[in-house]
Amino acid sequence: MHNEIVQVNGGGMELSEKELLRYDRQIRISGFGVEGQIKLKKSSVLVAGLGGLGSPAALYLAAAGVGKLVLVDREKVELSNLNRQILHWTDDVGKTKVESALEKLKRLNPEVEIVGLVDEIDEGNVYNLVKEVDVVVDGMDNFKTRFLLNEACVRLRKPFVHAAVYGLEGRLTTIIPGRGPCLKCLLPMEPNETNTFPVLGSTPAVMASMQTMEVVKVIVGIGEPLVGKLLVFDGEKMEFMQISVNRLENCPVCGRI
Repeated sequence: MHNEIVQVNGGGMELSEKELLRYDRQIRISGFGVEGQIKLKKSSVLVAGLGGLGSPAALYLAAAGVGKLVLVDREKVELSNLNRQILHWTDDVGKTKVESALEKLKRLNPEVEIVGLVDEIDEGNVYNLVKEVDVVVDGMDNFKTRFLLNEACVRLRKPFVHAAVYGLEGRLTTIIPGRGPCLKCLLPMEPNETNTFPVLGSTPAVMASMQTMEVVKVIVGIGEPLVGKLLVFDGEKMEFMQISVNRLENCPVCGRI
């Protein structure tokens, strides 16, 4: 697979006057402050996949001022993506999703360093990708890759914010190795894959927004992340439900940490 690296360079670790103004509203949040914004600026986040989940997640992470974003996706933009993958527009059809995303994110926030990799996440590169960042966002559309990311995050002790969508339903959990269960505890058996599944564009938007909130909470150290909890969103009834998830003692991934 051909790799393509694109970078947009950010600044140092102090906040400029422009940054203080850009992030003013979130700096005002109780417990956040300038210190929290500097933590974000020092952080790095891997967005695995730039589809329905990864697109809005990358957008809001860039807007929030995460210091470095690493974007990984091997696919090109297709017309059928455009109902939900909001970083990609009609004129982007045929471009790589990485190229399309970088164009928008660079214009949104030039203070953020962005690295784009046109590649497939697999056994050969997953550990190298995960070890270079502080948090991983699951924007994938298949569980094979999700389980690879989960295992790498557990082994390398990196937080992993997982979400999945189907139709008008979404699910979300945050995995912090050593503090709670991992994705394998939640799904001991790998689910059956569906190549083309139904989804309303606003469903991944809802879930990706909450993924971003979880990432910011973990990095800044505010609030209570969804560790050991699965949040289920039912868009048809507009209801949220939390389900407790326990670690499996014999989990082949996190059972010994």
